[in-house]
Amino acid sequence: MLRDITLGQYYQTDSVIHRLDPRVKLTATIAYIISLFVFDGIAGYIVAALFLTLVIKLSRVPFKFMVKGMKAIIFLLLITVTFNMFLTPGETLITLWKLTITKEGVKIAVTMAIRLVFLVIGSSVMTLTTTPNHLTDGMEKMMSPLKKIKVPVHEIAMMMSIALRFIPILLEETDKIMKAQIARGADFESGNLIKKAKSMVPLLVPLFISAFRRANDLAMAMEARCYRGGEHRTKMKPLQYERRDYIAYLVIISYFILGIAIRKIVGMI
Repeated sequence: MLRDITLGQYYQTDSVIHRLDPRVKLTATIAYIISLFVFDGIAGYIVAALFLTLVIKLSRVPFKFMVKGMKAIIFLLLITVTFNMFLTPGETLITLWKLTITKEGVKIAVTMAIRLVFLVIGSSVMTLTTTPNHLTDGMEKMMSPLKKIKVPVHEIAMMMSIALRFIPILLEETDKIMKAQIARGADFESGNLIKKAKSMVPLLVPLFISAFRRANDLAMAMEARCYRGGEHRTKMKPLQYERRDYIAYLVIISYFILGIAIRKIVGMI
């Protein structure tokens, strides 16, 4: 299960999406997430699905690799669908003991499930096609106007980049610790909820110790290299928009306009 989490990982290949400016990909991801809540109805979600499919195809990242990341949120997805189906008031469809499934509940559950799946896959496209360094540069460049009001933009971008970089490292560390504890006789599966929670202590304690050790090593390495934040720092490869980036912006705007237009047309019918 841990190896199925793709957030924070980078899939190295040569594609149009990989070569785009990180600011374009950040803007596209934000716009796509917003569109999932703006586009309402089957027609809107079909447009969102087609757009996401096109981006995945252009990224040359295997679709299996994208879907693999969904295994980590299956439990959250099931909870979301179940709660919406049983706790939303409305027209009753099925009655199970004291629980009722309503028509409105099913509609909301399906909508939330679609949004959650598209949101996770859409966000994964950005991290899979952008290196942490480029992601940091893109975030810092986009937030640069906030420097005028004394916001530590460089430090915020650096922290987010380090957090993303540490996700696959900590997942690998967790997998190693879990296998080591299982080899010593630990049981993480059987028992009730309280027993399972207690069985996680031998996993969490060494994981936290390892995480703090890595953070301390990183801090010492940054100090040894005289790191003093973003003041007077220059870029070896400064970000510059190219023709493909402007075309990508036009595609994003066209996608948004098309989705809103289809929503209005369907609403009028």
